[in-house]
Amino acid sequence: MTIEEAIETAIQMEKKVHAAYVVAVSRARDAVAKRVFQTLATEELGHVAYLENRLHEWRTDGCLALEKLKSILPSAARVRERVHALLITANAGSDQRDSDLQELRLALAVEEETSRFYQRMVHELPAEAQTLFLRFLEVEDGHSAVVQAEIDLVSHCGRWFDLRELDPSQG
Repeated sequence: MTIEEAIETAIQMEKKVHAAYVVAVSRARDAVAKRVFQTLATEELGHVAYLENRLHEWRTDGCLALEKLKSILPSAARVRERVHALLITANAGSDQRDSDLQELRLALAVEEETSRFYQRMVHELPAEAQTLFLRFLEVEDGHSAVVQAEIDLVSHCGRWFDLRELDPSQG
């Protein structure tokens, strides 16, 4: 795959992820879930714009002047660092929880698909393009961590960010 093809594919993948979040916003019943989905949708639109600019540069100059890719979300590592400081409350009804859980699982699937693509590009493309896709991989891993945390919270699985939640009944 050429650098141009990789960027074009990345744009399509980011648009797909964005569309998944737009649908999730419209279907989510819980206000927090709606905010999470809306934030992720906004982030994905920023990724599309960033990649479209890189594609224009590549087509115009034949090089990638990599501007810093900003994220409005914390990195996966930062999210995990902060998990112990958060108070988790989830009292959603079963139907609401099931609906939100379904949307979260779909979101996680498209995030993971996108991350796999970026991982492949980091290994396959020339060095000048690897940096671009490595940063996207970091950002998408952060998105996956946020979505997984929401899944853990909504599903009441007893885990959050791969940590066992405290259960006061078990002393």
